Amino acid sequence: MQLEPLETARAWVEVDLGALERNARVIARRAGVPLLPMVKADAYGLGALAVVRALEAVDPWAYGVGTVDEGRVLRTAGVRRAILLFTPALPVEFSEIRALGLVPTLGERTSIAGWIQGGGGRWHLAIDTGMSRAGARWDRVSELADLLRACPPEGAFTHFHAAVASDGSVDEQEQRFREALDALPARPRQIHAENSPAMERRAPSPWTLARPGVFLYGVGGGAGAAVRPEAVAHLRARIVEIRELKSGDTVSYGATWRAAGPRRVATVSAGYADGIRRSLSNRGVALVRGQRAPIAGIVTMDMTMLDVSEVPCEIGDVATFLGRDGVESLSIDEVARTAEVSPYEFLVGLRLRAPRVYV
Repeated sequence: MQLEPLETARAWVEVDLGALERNARVIARRAGVPLLPMVKADAYGLGALAVVRALEAVDPWAYGVGTVDEGRVLRTAGVRRAILLFTPALPVEFSEIRALGLVPTLGERTSIAGWIQGGGGRWHLAIDTGMSRAGARWDRVSELADLLRACPPEGAFTHFHAAVASDGSVDEQEQRFREALDALPARPRQIHAENSPAMERRAPSPWTLARPGVFLYGVGGGAGAAVRPEAVAHLRARIVEIRELKSGDTVSYGATWRAAGPRRVATVSAGYADGIRRSLSNRGVALVRGQRAPIAGIVTMDMTMLDVSEVPCEIGDVATFLGRDGVESLSIDEVARTAEVSPYEFLVGLRLRAPRVYV
């Protein structure tokens, strides 16, 4: 079902919650185990509260966040499921983590000891198998045996650094992970490792939980993937002016675009403050009435210009910079590749000024 946005909206991010839920069900069927959806960074820019409410339909085991503040937002909104904090917490945060009922992920001796000294509680052991970002190194977890006996972790996990690659790194990391699990005084009840790309490429999960992230939000389905997600995010804005240019006329800062002949250029009421990356200047496109219109000149903070010489359109028409317009679409992978950023980074950038409209 397509819902019309407010007539007064100048730019907006349309979030298809039905597609989000269907993506979650697809990945849950493949994994065959409960989900631990990642909703950090405001659900990758799409709005954590709305996303969590939609994901309740798939009965996840818990949710994953990146900061205490993100966990507080969910708790304040009434979320009662477990919420795991995946960025290593500072000891000064432990009291609030306990007050909010969050579950920290720890892998460093001092932090684990501090958690125990403060009263302990639920926590998950982070095991580094090659990411070298956070967690106890896989071949040194036995050095934490005294702490693990004093306060056994509820779960243990690792993170793949290249699950999209066919370079054997996932197998290597899993072998390291198994070695680390075997070295623990007792095996935790919950074990998780797979991110979205890993679940796209194999099934079912050998662990007790699966940890999808970006697939939920419409990113994935590359080489080797057995499933493809539906588009969830659609970045749209309105045409506010249309002008006729003569040969030689220039557009936007630096005059980097020059009309090679008579051209028709539309000004759209959104720019890089709304998530349209400046790197799309003179190379990206938007969809207008289901047709592709090239971005003309430099994307500015509040406005973007399109060459609509071949597209019949009027002031008030909608330009789509990400997502579907009729049968034509601009996938997050295509747009991010053109902008020379990762799809993750592009999605998170949608947290800027443009409001979100949920359908």
